[in-house]
Amino acid sequence: MRITKVDTFTIDVPQKPPVAPYQSRYVATSRTGALLVRLETEKGLVGWGEAPQLMAFHNRTPYTGREASDFRQKLIGRDATAIESLYADKLFTDPYLQSAVEMACWDLLGKLCGQPLYRLLGGMVRERVAVACCMGIQTSEKAAEIARGYVAAGFGTLKMKGGRRAEEDLGMVRAIREAVGDKLKLRVDPNTGYSPEAALQLARDFEPYELEYFEQPMPDDLIDDSARIRKLTKTPLGLNESVTTLASVQEILCKQAADVLLPDTYQCGGLWACKLIGDWSAAAGVTCVFHCAHDFGLKTAAMLHVVASSPNFPLANDCTYYGLEDDFITEPFAIEGGCIAVPHGPGLGVTVDERKLKKYLVGSSL
Repeated sequence: MRITKVDTFTIDVPQKPPVAPYQSRYVATSRTGALLVRLETEKGLVGWGEAPQLMAFHNRTPYTGREASDFRQKLIGRDATAIESLYADKLFTDPYLQSAVEMACWDLLGKLCGQPLYRLLGGMVRERVAVACCMGIQTSEKAAEIARGYVAAGFGTLKMKGGRRAEEDLGMVRAIREAVGDKLKLRVDPNTGYSPEAALQLARDFEPYELEYFEQPMPDDLIDDSARIRKLTKTPLGLNESVTTLASVQEILCKQAADVLLPDTYQCGGLWACKLIGDWSAAAGVTCVFHCAHDFGLKTAAMLHVVASSPNFPLANDCTYYGLEDDFITEPFAIEGGCIAVPHGPGLGVTVDERKLKKYLVGSSL
């Protein structure tokens, strides 16, 4: 099944409270952007992929929607079902772009076979996927208010941002526990904001509050420090920014540097890599959680299929989908009781609404 046409689009959609404004240690944002890739084959099948527009976080040049001109030559005439070769041939140096193309190829493969992706990835182990609500950095009072709202909405797990000051992070955790007790499992993500010494002290300060895990408190290359700190605190340690290639995962697992790994398509190059990381981690007794990057319906669907077919994603997976003002798929996902039902249609199981796509379009290859 050969690729005959390649298009790319950039979109931008407002967020709504309680997700907006989403303050990390880097930046506050009230909008969500993404690059979309559309592949068409000689059989007339169309596949879609999505990569996040996380430029402020990673010092990247913003997508314009004209990226197809840069890699159309690489893809036209290529077998869309030869997904593993995207990794083996090193067709893309940018894992963001590869992840969007790879996702579109999986969508095409599912449509060609008439099967949902979870079947092609090993079959279903769960019909509904638990998701965690998310919160940016807030005052302690606002954090408590938002946490109470999330409990009322049926969520069971909360991930909060941090990393500016240890006292600020500890104050939010304390306020949330005082407001809702143990009704929410709690995760803290400083986005690499602390030195090893500061991370260890904060992990120890968190011990009375029984975090589900403390996510990536230090820069991504400090794997030895992560391994050391794990032995010195009762607070479980998670790694996300460190989880990129299979080689990086092998180092983390061999050094026993984390209790939880958080792979994501745009960091690892695609959903197949995330699936493999889940399996590798299971063999080492390390649990995985699927990370999110303010995802729209395509990337949310990809997460659902990977998690639905992978036993080693038993915890609530990151999600800010409920914070979108709108989505560009025809049937947006509903979150009920902190869970999303896995779609059963072929491929990703979702359909792009071109009217909505045009509404939120900020660039394209057309």
